[in-house]
Amino acid sequence: MKSEARFFVIIALVGGFAILSSTMSKTPVLPLFAEALKATPAEIGWIVMASTLPGVLVSYPAGVLSDILGKRRLLVTSLVVFATAPFLYLLVANAWQLMVVRFYHGFATAIFGTVASAAIAERYVADRAARLSTYSSVTIVGRSIAPFLGGALISLASFRAVYLACAVSGVIAFAAGLLLRDKHDTRTPRRELPRFWPSLVTVLKDRGILLVSTVEAAQYLVFGAVEAFLALYASSLGIPAWQIGVILGVQLVSIVFAKPIMGRLSDRVGRPAVIVPGLLVGAVSVALFPLAGGFVSLTVLSLVFGTGFATVTSSTTALVADLTQDGRYGASMGVLRTVMDVGQSIGPVLTGFIIGIAGYGSAFGTLAAVLVLASLLLGALPKPAAP
Repeated sequence: MKSEARFFVIIALVGGFAILSSTMSKTPVLPLFAEALKATPAEIGWIVMASTLPGVLVSYPAGVLSDILGKRRLLVTSLVVFATAPFLYLLVANAWQLMVVRFYHGFATAIFGTVASAAIAERYVADRAARLSTYSSVTIVGRSIAPFLGGALISLASFRAVYLACAVSGVIAFAAGLLLRDKHDTRTPRRELPRFWPSLVTVLKDRGILLVSTVEAAQYLVFGAVEAFLALYASSLGIPAWQIGVILGVQLVSIVFAKPIMGRLSDRVGRPAVIVPGLLVGAVSVALFPLAGGFVSLTVLSLVFGTGFATVTSSTTALVADLTQDGRYGASMGVLRTVMDVGQSIGPVLTGFIIGIAGYGSAFGTLAAVLVLASLLLGALPKPAAP
């Protein structure tokens, strides 16, 4: 197998197992586990947010360091966290301890997501969106299995069984990650370290990158809120845990199938032409959540929301890569992930606050408005990027 093909297969395999582990630790188990620990809706929002804070703190440094030190070193570092964090959930006895473990676990996805995207964007140019979307879909296979498996393990066994399954998947990801190799020799990093701050300044001056990153943040704000509270909304309707797993699972399955298709379409017709319809589809589905009264209607709306999410995120990362100059893919992806994680951090806290005051209807209506505003914001992009 050629080195480029070998790298793609390995990083997709690693991503699949790593994301299976991290997703199963939160969907649908996290809000249900937190509720069992007597956490309030506002506290659940903070618990969910805890895992996204590391993204705000380390996504950019991880991206720049991967440009300097090589992608493999940063990827393996993240995989150590994937392999160790699940065991810590077994020791949790209250909501605050759960928040601390979530914070630690968040470093895994913060580093891995940034560096893996940068590595793929750097290696593949002509079919960049298709490669990024295919990789993302492989990881979402793991993400899609997680709610079904997690919901079944909760119903048939216990929360403990879920986290043991997370540990197994995380250890497999770590073992496979040791097979990754860097594209270039990076054995002399010290002379490159002064590039850290100039890289940040260069990327932050690019209005297009910041604008696309803000749109991505809005999408993930809504995604994080839905991930945190759709399960609790379904539970409030009396829907059992295994069916909640199905509701969230079909959303992720739709992302698996839609992302590669939308990525290839984006390579042909341009990024904004794909992103804007995806935002509007997501807005409509979220606005209709409060009108859903049972398992079937929530499942359909979750499927539609997943399709909209896939349509948007199939192109935002590729659009940032298109706008990147001087090979600063790690820096650009780091800024994208940082801004995205700010959005994903705000989502659960904002939604938990609104639910506590005004209920689910107002919360989901606010999230729909965020997506509509993001679609209007994309119109300020200086010029559509060529695919």
